[in-house]
Amino acid sequence: MPLPVVCSANRLPMLILFLIVFIDLVGFGIIIPLTPFYAEHFGASPDVVTLLTPTYSLAQFIFAPVWGRLSDRYGRKPILLLTLAGAVAAYTVYGFADSLVALFLARAFAGAMAGNIAVAQAFMADITTPETRAKGMGLIGAAFGLGFILGPAIGGTLAGHEPGNLNFALPAMAAAGASLVAIVLTFILLKEPERARGPQARVGRIAELVQSLRRPNLGVLIFLFFLITFAFASMESTFALWSERHFHWGPQQNGYVFAFAGLVSAFIQGGCIGPLTKRFGEVRLLIAGAAILAVGLVLIPLSDGLPLLLVAMALLAVGSGLGNPTLSSLISKATDSDHQGGSLGVAQSASSLARMLGPASAGVVFVELGRSWPFFIAGVVSIIVAIAALRFVRAPAASAVGSASDGG
Repeated sequence: MPLPVVCSANRLPMLILFLIVFIDLVGFGIIIPLTPFYAEHFGASPDVVTLLTPTYSLAQFIFAPVWGRLSDRYGRKPILLLTLAGAVAAYTVYGFADSLVALFLARAFAGAMAGNIAVAQAFMADITTPETRAKGMGLIGAAFGLGFILGPAIGGTLAGHEPGNLNFALPAMAAAGASLVAIVLTFILLKEPERARGPQARVGRIAELVQSLRRPNLGVLIFLFFLITFAFASMESTFALWSERHFHWGPQQNGYVFAFAGLVSAFIQGGCIGPLTKRFGEVRLLIAGAAILAVGLVLIPLSDGLPLLLVAMALLAVGSGLGNPTLSSLISKATDSDHQGGSLGVAQSASSLARMLGPASAGVVFVELGRSWPFFIAGVVSIIVAIAALRFVRAPAASAVGSASDGG
């Protein structure tokens, strides 16, 4: 897969950061196909199963701005090391959970540590120029996509394919091992960026949130980030429940499908975002991505076999692969350099809030209205994102940056 071309001086740290995030996300991806079956193992109903993702995301919502703000103050590398060590502990607790309560606690702790994605994005913003920002964010997105290729496939294979006879400890230990490798690479290879600390980085968390939302364009961009994450998280939390009832699948089959989607997403974000952004601009890619995501979401429950389902998952991966990095890039451009960690942390909090409300509401809809409706509703939300993003077509990034400067 071709990687974005970046400035030679920054290429090595960008690729190192890509590798670290990729390895860490392999661990995260390992858990994805397991969790619904793990919760059902303890007797949880579908609406309780889908509360595991909100629990994870609530902790991420609380801690993402904290980690971002602390990285503005103390540096990116120390916070990355701290949160990666926490992830190792969280996966270990997850693997040996002996009750539904223990499972919820493990996911909450893992979510708190997962707030470090804001730190990784801020690190990338530090070492890129405004012109290469979308490429850098696309590289972070590609790490996500590749993590979702290997992670779910590894997790599903290690857990087994029979829903009633699964091994949960072995995949969890593999996830912990992946985060441990990321710690070693971070400590040895990653150097602290020059711009990681700024004189204004001591602003409080609430003040950071208020400042971000007061900037008109930045506030809208963060809200769109919330909506597109809401749509994707609604799918992610109910897909295994849907496929179990629709196709009688277990973690292994779900892992392979998520791996396929990850491959498509990694190709889009790692090989296409740079050229596409240069030709069409970030806003137009956001609009196209949200529309394509909507089509993929609606096609999932209409799939009566694997071929159509793979088409739906490919469209879903293309849509999210276009939408997420362009939104992250626009948000970073709408923020001055001393507040990028905090503002990206606020954006990740919005994303985490969406990962609370999306799965929780999708679980209720799944039970009350039927297994197809979470996907239909998520598709409508994606269309709303595409329509709302039209306001930026005439003045996309430049006006956002100007607004951020005025508001800061």
